[in-house]
Amino acid sequence: MAFILDDILMSPLTLVQWIGDKLQETAETEITDETKVQEALLELQMRLELGEISEQKYAKKEKKLMERLEAIRKYKEGEGK
Repeated sequence: MAFILDDILMSPLTLVQWIGDKLQETAETEITDETKVQEALLELQMRLELGEISEQKYAKKEKKLMERLEAIRKYKEGEGK
């Protein structure tokens, strides 16, 4: 009987913990999504080819995106994923 009461009293805290875990998991997945960076690189390449941006701007933005992609890959290696 005491275990049932403990479960009832602790359920709000358990729910908050579960929600927190899901939010963290979702945020981590979002941050470490390589496909978004790759899509940004493709879009950047298309903008360069269409003459919408200069080569200087392209190089600057490409460098930032490549650094981000490298950071994601290093993070994933460190996590063992």
